[in-house]
Amino acid sequence: MTEPSKTRTSFYRRLYVAYLISQGTDTVPAIMATTGMPRRTAQDTLTALAELDILCLFEQTEGARHLQGHYRISDWGPINPAWIAAQLPAIKDTLDYP
Repeated sequence: MTEPSKTRTSFYRRLYVAYLISQGTDTVPAIMATTGMPRRTAQDTLTALAELDILCLFEQTEGARHLQGHYRISDWGPINPAWIAAQLPAIKDTLDYP
């Protein structure tokens, strides 16, 4: 089997991170623990969600300091989250994620 393209893996990574956030894995450390991706990759992927018109907002925990909180998907844009859920095994396999 050939290696997936960088375009495909980047797209799938963004979809998977958005899916994880919607399922409660909604902090950078939690995303890192679930996927094994480095902090910088997780942060860059969160930023890149906007390129897919997925609106992901950071919500600071009330009374917390130093940007403590979690992310929330407030608008999926043109992406169908049900499709992501149905394709999850293939997405994780393509990305070689547990």
